[in-house]
Amino acid sequence: MKEYISSHLRQVQERIQCACNRSGRDTHEVTLIAVSKTKPLEALQLAYDCGVRDFGENKVQEILQKAPQMPKDTRFHMIGHLQRNKVRQVLPFVTMIHSVDSLRLAEEIQQEAKRISKIVDILLEVNVAGEESKFGFSPEELINIIQQICNFSHIHVCGLMTIAPFVENPEQNRDVFKKLFQLYVDIKHKNIDNISMSVLSMGMTGDYEVAVEEGSTMIRVGTGIFGAR
Repeated sequence: MKEYISSHLRQVQERIQCACNRSGRDTHEVTLIAVSKTKPLEALQLAYDCGVRDFGENKVQEILQKAPQMPKDTRFHMIGHLQRNKVRQVLPFVTMIHSVDSLRLAEEIQQEAKRISKIVDILLEVNVAGEESKFGFSPEELINIIQQICNFSHIHVCGLMTIAPFVENPEQNRDVFKKLFQLYVDIKHKNIDNISMSVLSMGMTGDYEVAVEEGSTMIRVGTGIFGAR
């Protein structure tokens, strides 16, 4: 299993390198998050041995089970929909929450973060394609939301995240990534206090090369590293 993960990890890293070369970017600008949802602890430990430090999970319960058993320098990212009643449980174990998709969720994170005296790094999830099945803010409401969240003392908005539509041809998602990048740049230029816009989390196993070409700084790859669930 280690050889499988190791070889797939190398392939992903090579493809990131090629995408960076095509777009004139440095590979150090792109963080690979290994999406380990539903994977056993052994698979995470093998990926860790291959150099992975950033893991993405969809469910709070899996983070609570896995995080205490991984080395201290492992970073867990909450990338799935987060229910407000689970915020208290997950905050001590996550490096970043990618999926803040409502003002009420941000308020809950602020309240809990203040209680434990922690500044929480978050990304605002944007439903760029307007899919009814997806969570996230619409591009049009984003500035209004940011102007409210920027006043929260225990939340730091680091950037934006999107889950692009599932498509056969990754080129079909290029416009989605372009739109999110433009939003990211526009917000960065506004220089709003407490909003750093240093992270753009977009691209998964099927389309991460296109996402990297369009400016992604974090890609979330599960199947491409661990194989199909």
